[in-house]
Amino acid sequence: MRPVVPFVSSASPDERQTWRAALPQALDGIAAVKPFEDLTEDERTAARVAIVANPDPANVAALPNLVWVQSLWAGVERLMSELPTDGPQIVRLTDPQMAETMSEAVLAWTLYLHRGMPRYMAQQRQKIWQDHELKSPQERTVGVLGLGKLGAASALRMKANGFNVLGWSRSEKAIEGIVCRHGRDGLLEVLGQSDFIVLLMPLTEETRGLIGQEELSACKKGASIINFARGPIIDTAALIRALDNGPLDHAVLDVFDEEPLPPSSTLWDHDKVTVLPHITAPTGISSTSRIVADNIGRYFEDGTVPPAVDRERGY
Repeated sequence: MRPVVPFVSSASPDERQTWRAALPQALDGIAAVKPFEDLTEDERTAARVAIVANPDPANVAALPNLVWVQSLWAGVERLMSELPTDGPQIVRLTDPQMAETMSEAVLAWTLYLHRGMPRYMAQQRQKIWQDHELKSPQERTVGVLGLGKLGAASALRMKANGFNVLGWSRSEKAIEGIVCRHGRDGLLEVLGQSDFIVLLMPLTEETRGLIGQEELSACKKGASIINFARGPIIDTAALIRALDNGPLDHAVLDVFDEEPLPPSSTLWDHDKVTVLPHITAPTGISSTSRIVADNIGRYFEDGTVPPAVDRERGY
């Protein structure tokens, strides 16, 4: 008899339905995938691995004998904060295509800022016909904050497209061809030298609120910021002040403290903010389902649990 793997999700109904169609097909012959709400008590007790997509941690905790959970999302902050430290191991999604997809998005939106698109869009609304000086990429510096797989791939892609690139991480790292800084002093140095600042670090206790009033005040005059990491890494009130009063010129935001972004948020109508609906590195259903099936198949074959999140570091 095939084992039952619970699927635990608080994602949108459409997203849940998509996964409920794709996952059983991918795991055919390995396990039966069953929505959490349809599990019997015996199935909840027997479950050793679960597939989760932005789940309510209380539902995960209701599976008492889990060894590990496979997240369909790269972000697992809520699971980390609400599940006990001796709870199941948490395995983030590591899709090899994601680094390519993210670096493409970083390039696209950096070029959006580099080519002055927000200014030209504002001119269009006012019916103003006026060109502006275009600097070369070699005259611009991109600061990439966070040098994991996504950050490293993005930094190298910016370098390949002619930009000067600075990288920053909390601990010392080295990437060939990229000037890397670390620690508090390194952060302020990168902020002060970068025309475009790209956030790609995970949300941990150390990075929550990392970019606040002091850090934003240290930014280069006229700099722009791109947040493709997590909303709470930036102090939103401080960001608005830095846009209104300097030194920042524009912010491209794909992540927020609350998602979806509430209609009441002032960010929607701010003329120096571009709002994106968390779309820069979408999860590919087909490739992700294959990765999940491979991970769970190996576990049921020989007990191998994929590399899990370090609960102390938070990633």
